Amino acid sequence: MELFRIKNDIPFMSYGRLTTAISLITFILAVFFLATRGLNFGVDFTGGTIMEINYPQAANLESIRKTMDELGLKDATVQNFGTSQDVLIRLPIKKDLSIAQLSERVSEALKASDPQADVRRVESVGAQVSDELYENGGLALLLVCIGIMAYLAVRFEWRFAVAAIIANMHDVIIILGFFAFFQWEFSLTVLAAVLAVLGYSVNESVVVFDRVRENFRKMRKASVTTVIDNAITRTMSRTVITHFSTQLMVLSMLLFGGEVLHNFSLALTIGILFGIYSSVLVACPIALMLGVNRANLIGDVEKKSDTEATEVTP
Repeated sequence: MELFRIKNDIPFMSYGRLTTAISLITFILAVFFLATRGLNFGVDFTGGTIMEINYPQAANLESIRKTMDELGLKDATVQNFGTSQDVLIRLPIKKDLSIAQLSERVSEALKASDPQADVRRVESVGAQVSDELYENGGLALLLVCIGIMAYLAVRFEWRFAVAAIIANMHDVIIILGFFAFFQWEFSLTVLAAVLAVLGYSVNESVVVFDRVRENFRKMRKASVTTVIDNAITRTMSRTVITHFSTQLMVLSMLLFGGEVLHNFSLALTIGILFGIYSSVLVACPIALMLGVNRANLIGDVEKKSDTEATEVTP
């Protein structure tokens, strides 16, 4: 299915050095923010308690912070959650208090200062559980990257595998860079979004690489850059349809999904936008720089068959 057809191939590869330079700068900035600011890990990874409090009127955050200070919880985080009537309180782990005792003490103090305070939600994660989640999350990310690279190396060729994994890690680091720069909360749902972006981005790379391999068989006398430019141009209609449909769904979650899905859909939005860019303007130029050509992509079997066919032809 095609919404439109472009007659002349767009010379994407002529801008390869520029796009890879932009990607390198963006990547370095993302790493810089990760190193200097770090990720704002949620309770899932750090351990502690999250309490959602609802008030019939706009909540007085300063009064709530004062109440936390009186309880000896000066490192508690108090912020609005969606609306001015909803408040989210993040409480760190206290060694001298259990999670249940801590949340109960906070609830009593808030209701004493304002009887209309309604505790809507209490979520707690212990220190041991959070450490396991942190380690398992990192392991999951590593295994996904290894699996993607192995799959592409078997299906295509190692040059495309290296190019694709660099492009995919480019997307992941940039997502993390955004979360580090703006200090958005990084939770398990965001990690799930990052893993989803990895699979989504590699799917786009596979489509483009598949067309490149097909073009090498059809366009025997064309240069490598011409083959890649044609492959990208011919898959643009499919790319527009796929990414527009996906982004429409993610945008609906971002606008109407509430605070629970906000960071999840935000990470997906960043990943989809940069996934389009990296699959076309990062992966392909890197594959070209690594020396991909018809011989090493299609293989010796086809070259041998071509030679035999030539010898038979009078």
